[in-house]
Amino acid sequence: MENTIKDEVIKRDEIRDAKEYLQLNGINDPEIGIILGSGLNDFADQVENPIKIPYENIPHFATGKAEGHRGELVFGELFGKKAIVMAGRFHYYEGGSMDRTVLPARTMLSFPSLKRLIITNAAGCINADWNVGDMMVISDHINMSGTNPLIGANLDEFGPRFPDMTDTYDKKLRAKLKEAALKEGIELREGVYTMMSGPSFETPAEIRFLRTIGSDAVGMSSVPEAIVANHAGREIIGISMLSNMAAGVLDQPLDGAEVTETGIRVHDTFVKVVNLAITV
Repeated sequence: MENTIKDEVIKRDEIRDAKEYLQLNGINDPEIGIILGSGLNDFADQVENPIKIPYENIPHFATGKAEGHRGELVFGELFGKKAIVMAGRFHYYEGGSMDRTVLPARTMLSFPSLKRLIITNAAGCINADWNVGDMMVISDHINMSGTNPLIGANLDEFGPRFPDMTDTYDKKLRAKLKEAALKEGIELREGVYTMMSGPSFETPAEIRFLRTIGSDAVGMSSVPEAIVANHAGREIIGISMLSNMAAGVLDQPLDGAEVTETGIRVHDTFVKVVNLAITV
């Protein structure tokens, strides 16, 4: 019981410390939160009148070392809305704990003004009918990380002990986003994203298993952030850039550099899709 109480106090104190630091540095009342995945950090340059804060300056934030992650929080305006943008994330596989992984998301969610969280990632494509460079709006997820960010003391002020996950990625928002993208000439795929813990890429056998259980794309992030945002009752839009074909789909080895290369190639399309996710 004492350990549970201690765990709850630490969680609350760390979120409070991080939030207070952001407020002291001019970050108040964000309406939109955006988490940018591998190779996608340049979207943060769209923010108007930006306040930029390196993660290393924010209390208790971990500084991720994954390639393609800038490690910077940017606050400003996008389409007349106050937006807080994470240019890069800390991954579970980088060490520490799941609490550390979701601390930035929970800090954003501690602002009552934040109504929508847009979570992006670069993912391996499992669906053999799709192509590298396609954009997928996430309809649901499968958590294969082996853990859950809600394990431990529940933070009642964020949400209930046992949150429903039926419509985590808002169905109506998904439909609006797909319709708006189509008007811009962009066909969004829609499918199930699976999180593996990483950092090794999946084996061909694992990919065959994931395809069998209904997965369309696979990555090493996003699900923990979606779980805590759903726990807090916020709107969630998930967007995957399909950066490479998953292991065994093609007769070639996987290379992390392909993620960055694909991000550069589809940059303009990605920017359009995220802009639409802000405005729909």
